[in-house]
Amino acid sequence: MDDYPLIENHGLIGDLQTAALVTTDGAVDWFCSPRFDSPSVFGALLDKEKGGHCTVRPAHPTHSTKQLYLPDTAILVTRFMTEAGAGEVVDFMPVTGTRTTRRHRLVRLVRCVRGTMTFDVDIAPRFDYGRSKHEVHITPHGAVFVAEDGTELTVNPIREPDDDRIADILTHRDADVQVTLTLRAGEQRGLILEMGAEGPPREIRREEHERLFEETAEFWRSWLAQSTYVGRWREVVERSAITLKLMTFAPSGAVVAAPTAALPEQLGGERNWDYRFTWIRDASFSVYALLGLGFTEEARAFIVWLSDRVKERAGSEGGTGPLNIMYKVDGSSELNEQILDHWEGYEGSAPVRIGNGAATQLQLDIYGEALDSIYFAHQRGFQVGYGGWTSLRTDLEWLAGHWDQAEEGIWETRGGRKDFTYGRVMSWVAFDRALRLAESKGWPSASGRWQAERDAVYEQVMAKGWSKDRHAFVQHYGSDVLDSSLLRMATVGFLTPGDPMWASTLDAMEEELVSDSLVYRYNPDASPDGLRGSEGTFSLCTFMYVDALARAGRTDRARLVFEKMMGYANHLGLYSEEIDPTGRQLGNFPQAFTHLALIDSAITLNDALDSRRPGLTQHA
Repeated sequence: MDDYPLIENHGLIGDLQTAALVTTDGAVDWFCSPRFDSPSVFGALLDKEKGGHCTVRPAHPTHSTKQLYLPDTAILVTRFMTEAGAGEVVDFMPVTGTRTTRRHRLVRLVRCVRGTMTFDVDIAPRFDYGRSKHEVHITPHGAVFVAEDGTELTVNPIREPDDDRIADILTHRDADVQVTLTLRAGEQRGLILEMGAEGPPREIRREEHERLFEETAEFWRSWLAQSTYVGRWREVVERSAITLKLMTFAPSGAVVAAPTAALPEQLGGERNWDYRFTWIRDASFSVYALLGLGFTEEARAFIVWLSDRVKERAGSEGGTGPLNIMYKVDGSSELNEQILDHWEGYEGSAPVRIGNGAATQLQLDIYGEALDSIYFAHQRGFQVGYGGWTSLRTDLEWLAGHWDQAEEGIWETRGGRKDFTYGRVMSWVAFDRALRLAESKGWPSASGRWQAERDAVYEQVMAKGWSKDRHAFVQHYGSDVLDSSLLRMATVGFLTPGDPMWASTLDAMEEELVSDSLVYRYNPDASPDGLRGSEGTFSLCTFMYVDALARAGRTDRARLVFEKMMGYANHLGLYSEEIDPTGRQLGNFPQAFTHLALIDSAITLNDALDSRRPGLTQHA
């Protein structure tokens, strides 16, 4: 298992329809095409022998590596240093635009910057999660891999005008392609790997790949220039913004939870989920972060995507039934969970799951997150049309008749339904925001019923969600288990940040769920979730904790926790889902939810430090 890179030893590149991971040692070990949720082409991250990869690394066995992004871009540079020379691989994907396409290009520019360096290149795709065999054809101008189902990966060499043909030195073995490149200082070569190519392999001249490079760099710099954030931690916040943009499917505006699948929450454990989909909850959070940074078009695109999902539900089955909790990036909802039992999993962490069985769960909190984000956008000038309002009314009517029932909850537990306090709190938010929207627009509504349901939810949470023994709000009714999802109670306005009940809840969480500033979701031993094993601290929850501390006026503590959390980012400022006790990153990588929460907490904490007042204005 030593052959697997650490999860954090990766950078992310993408073209706004799919993405790839690049290790600090020059390997692309995760790439799906044509979309985030498509089958993998390179999947060595989940099976080093059967998954497939594209590696570019020095032939010299002893070398050191460094990795960085070009400033303000998603262009990744992996540098290699030896006594004889220094070289680098520049990886990026030209942006595809907002029209769905099957053409995706991964540019791997190889250059020597000092001395002499020889690079070994190995291109070994494994189509359809390694389930589809393929043939390779060497042509006078490159190579093409052809899978059984007709999927093709084209290798287009990058060469200088006076070069010998790189295609002449391409070799193949066991349906893989290899090439060795020896470069002197100032020389550059490379490859463009192309899915859905419009023609046969062809050689790429210097002016063409330089144009692709400049266009890609200009796109990212122009996009980031829209940011209005001028507070502390600007570089960290803007890197998170770029990361979120990389996880956005441009044709629909949907943000995937992560570009990876089945990376374990515990090494060797079974908590290995596919996150290449769009959760209503996660994407709703993106509205706060995007608008908080000034990215109005991205926020607008998601609001449209969310409205379409609401309209679809209102128009189907007579408008009955709950919203799905997650969707594919195109808005479809068939996410059948499968196990790839021919793959061993990251460091032997099986099963390897694709699809997601949690898609059919009942999670009541998503209504509150959706309505809260729509109302938040409405306050900032986004217009909700009457058609959208009519669909929202249908969902509110369903919620009015169903909020008082057991559910699976925000953490998608598989241990049976419970009366989760967070689900009730967010149901209160849904009714509250709907009432505010209706009043602000003068729209027709069932305001009397909604107000009655809102008040009933509130009274129930105060009566059943509070534990006198723990002096805290608890995970679900009838228990004494704490849950960090409730860190949002003050953020959404259910409680004021200065409420004594809130202060004692924060104290209880710090005592039980916080470990040296890192925050666990809950204690699975005290509240069995139907799965074996344990997990690390949840990075999202740590940033939520920062936000809650800042709102409660505990700004010094909030800043210390935030600064400590910065130390757990990888070398590029990226975060996976969880962090284990050794500081190692676990779970799918990078995780959108974590980067969204980082942005939110940075904005809240920055405002708190500027004002030094005991509480801040909530989203409401």
